[in-house]
Amino acid sequence: MVDIQVWAPQSRTVALACNERHYDMIPNGDGTWTLSAPFLSHGTDYAFLIDGQGPYPDPRSPWQPDGVHGNSRWVEHERFAWNDSGWQPPPLSAAIIYELHIGTFTPEGTFDGTIAHLDNLVDLGITHVELMPVAAFSGSRGWGYDGVALFAPHHSYGQPEGLKRLVDACHQRGLAVLLDVVYNHLGPTGNYLGRYGPYFTERYATPWGAAVNLDGACSDPVRRFFIDNALMWMRDYHIDGLRIDAVHAFADTSAIHFLEQLSAETRQLQAHLGRHLVLIAESDLNDPRVVRPPAAGGYGIDAQWNEDFHHALHAVLTGERQGYYRDFGRLTDLAKVLNRGLVYDGCYSVYRRRRHGRPVEGITGHSFVGCLQNHDQVGNRALGDRMGQLISTGRLKIGATLLLTAPFIPMLFQGEEWGAKTPFLYFTDHQDPELAEAVRQGRRREFVAFGWVPEQIPDPQDPQTFSRSKLDWREAQRPPHSDILQWYRALIQLRRRYPTLTDGRMESARIDFDESAGWLVMTRGPLMVACNLSAAAQHVPLCSPADKILLLSSDQSVRVDNGFVVLPADAVTVWAEKDTGRKTPTLI
Repeated sequence: MVDIQVWAPQSRTVALACNERHYDMIPNGDGTWTLSAPFLSHGTDYAFLIDGQGPYPDPRSPWQPDGVHGNSRWVEHERFAWNDSGWQPPPLSAAIIYELHIGTFTPEGTFDGTIAHLDNLVDLGITHVELMPVAAFSGSRGWGYDGVALFAPHHSYGQPEGLKRLVDACHQRGLAVLLDVVYNHLGPTGNYLGRYGPYFTERYATPWGAAVNLDGACSDPVRRFFIDNALMWMRDYHIDGLRIDAVHAFADTSAIHFLEQLSAETRQLQAHLGRHLVLIAESDLNDPRVVRPPAAGGYGIDAQWNEDFHHALHAVLTGERQGYYRDFGRLTDLAKVLNRGLVYDGCYSVYRRRRHGRPVEGITGHSFVGCLQNHDQVGNRALGDRMGQLISTGRLKIGATLLLTAPFIPMLFQGEEWGAKTPFLYFTDHQDPELAEAVRQGRRREFVAFGWVPEQIPDPQDPQTFSRSKLDWREAQRPPHSDILQWYRALIQLRRRYPTLTDGRMESARIDFDESAGWLVMTRGPLMVACNLSAAAQHVPLCSPADKILLLSSDQSVRVDNGFVVLPADAVTVWAEKDTGRKTPTLI
């Protein structure tokens, strides 16, 4: 027997439309409407009529086979035969995360198509696959951050069973799966939540319009909707954790913040499933309270993206200073973030024109996810150009080395491991002509301000913009990409070999640098990472080089001279003490 329920507190009548018939639903007195619907079975299409208008998709629709404007389709999750009994994901503290976009990761752009390349990620040394949002959004292609049917996998990627097959295949290979979810706003097209109830509020302004109603009248069912969505992905799809988009955009003055509630209920689900679950936040707050436990006044999130690390590393490598990079660009910034977790921890930000952040105390690097590239930092550039198009191969290797030897959880973006030349552009497929044109013009205005000619900016609506963003896996077999891939593999092997590299104690990292000379040395236990970011060779001090062995070198002309290591321009080396009690062969 199936009982279907929908929350519509402001409606006079609600009916279920199914099998060319309308069934009146019964009000429960708390804003919900219920119907016993034995005719609903796996694969049955249905929708709702609100005060005689519609039909509208189910707010909790598990499947939208005809897109976000079509009917919902009933899914019986228990039908799927899982093969991951007893599965436990690797600890987040040991993670090497790989962010990918289903639509561009493979030529097929589907869940099933992704499975064929999972062995490549295993061979690389990846432990966690992070999927960009897969909740249904308008059109056939997009980044996924404008999802509107949050319980339904996007129809262009495959059926719900396709996502389950992908997760199951990951688990069979020892890969955990993280999913990016967006709870701070919904997309502009296909969002029918407002027809059902006060899911949004005008009391707060957001870049996307009305804010999600997390703390106003009738907000309890709204919070329940989003938390149930999070739990659904982890329970019904066996997802191992969530990355929560832009938590700084949540407007919530409740005594128990939405994130704290989500964290608490995730722990309850974890206890019930007997499987470890994690939550990662994208936060622009530089506030360690996001990752502190509730008992210490925090929200209980496991980790947060470290934007300061990315910005400090990017600005040093590229020399870019526009926008928020204005606050970065010095080796002292990079040294501070490596040793103290954040650059802006309560100090003045020129870009923001105010103090920003809060000191990090009692938190390890395992609470931060660091990256050299991600979907935002690549895709929000006018041409979607990756680091490989912005800097030399030598500097790219410096960035990769600092990423994978830093005291943070490292994350790679699809194709980064071989220096992919394919861009990752901003692409959309809005069917509403006015919205499509607004997005197109908005993109042009955004970059014309930076001096770009409008005709040079790819049209987000052009199908070619999407197809150009697909990875070319053949690149990985050709120089110089094969050399970059070998470098990433060696670094990941190094991280696995030396416990000091997975030690999250940031304060134990010693950072020496010379701002004017352009070199930096990071010492972590028996390992030393020496980088030359200047345009000329530099004599970099290396204490007792005769007692060290060279493990990795990006340039074969590196030499030792009187207690110094002579590094060519844009070169990086990794050294180990000889008396570490282990065999330390040179990797490259």
